[in-house]
Amino acid sequence: MTDEGHMAHALALAARGLGRTWPNPAVGCVIVRGGLVLGRGWTQPGGRPHAERRALDQAGDARGATAYVTLEPCAHHGKTPPCSEALIAAGVARVVTALTDPDPRVSGKGHAMLRAAGIAVTEDIVADDARRLNAGFLKRVTKGLPLVTLKLATTIDGRIATASGESRWITGPDARRYVHSLRLTHDAVMVGAGTARADDPDLTARDIGATHQPVRIVLDRLLTHAPDSRLGRTAQASPVWLIHGPDAPAPARAAWAATGATLIVCPVQTGHLDLTAALHALADRGLTRILCEGGGTLAAALIKANLVDDLIQITAGKLIGAEGTAALGPLALTHLADAPGFHLRSHTRLGPDTATHWSRL
Repeated sequence: MTDEGHMAHALALAARGLGRTWPNPAVGCVIVRGGLVLGRGWTQPGGRPHAERRALDQAGDARGATAYVTLEPCAHHGKTPPCSEALIAAGVARVVTALTDPDPRVSGKGHAMLRAAGIAVTEDIVADDARRLNAGFLKRVTKGLPLVTLKLATTIDGRIATASGESRWITGPDARRYVHSLRLTHDAVMVGAGTARADDPDLTARDIGATHQPVRIVLDRLLTHAPDSRLGRTAQASPVWLIHGPDAPAPARAAWAATGATLIVCPVQTGHLDLTAALHALADRGLTRILCEGGGTLAAALIKANLVDDLIQITAGKLIGAEGTAALGPLALTHLADAPGFHLRSHTRLGPDTATHWSRL
């Protein structure tokens, strides 16, 4: 098998960690000698142990082998010794990586350590796919922001509810299971206060054998969502974070704090939470990938602020009409040339519905 083939294997392993390794990246590693896979691993929940350590432990004897790693092995002492040192101690002859780690503690140092030990290093193998896989980690390290995926479940004519507010269920069971799987590949699920009040969601991944749950986030400037809601009642079981303004009433803060939820104060601009500041605060707490399932107002605000990286539209074969609720709030566009642009990544059938995945141009 080629270097590209082995790296594709390592990337498939890395993907198993998405949504579970934050604030660390999701990394995969395959140890190969003489065409035989000796060991493989991926970063474990919470970021430890690292993929390289798992693969080396499985391999046992890795002398003279080639290690395929989706991200440059770390070179600094943290909660565990550097993976570069582990690869050197194991006696591997060659290390192939997809990306250089932009973390200043690593950034080229891991590659340099390996080369100084006489190990052959090949870089940038299947780099585009690796960059896409760890886009959230890379964005957090380089820009201090998490990757944001906006999910919209709409009718053919772009409506998310009837004029009476009825929205359950626009899409079918296959689409709903797909959304639950999306939640598991993100560190957190986020909604606005309006959606939280209207739907009383629990925002967990259900009916797909989930072994973990994402952080559940509500953007609620005045903490209007009730602490005895589903989120409040389950805050001890799965994390709930509430982002609110400095003007949120003290009794509401105390009531939410009593549920076990985490309260995060965020600046307010023109009467609304500063979304850029909110996302910076979430990145500071380690989040790398956020799935936004908010309503049209929050969706439009994120798009206007240029904070949406990916957009997944799930479309049902139904029509509601102009009196229904639009998927997006106003964007204040005058010229078509100013419309935010996205390029198509994939198109998937989900029973009677479809999922279209777009990325920001």
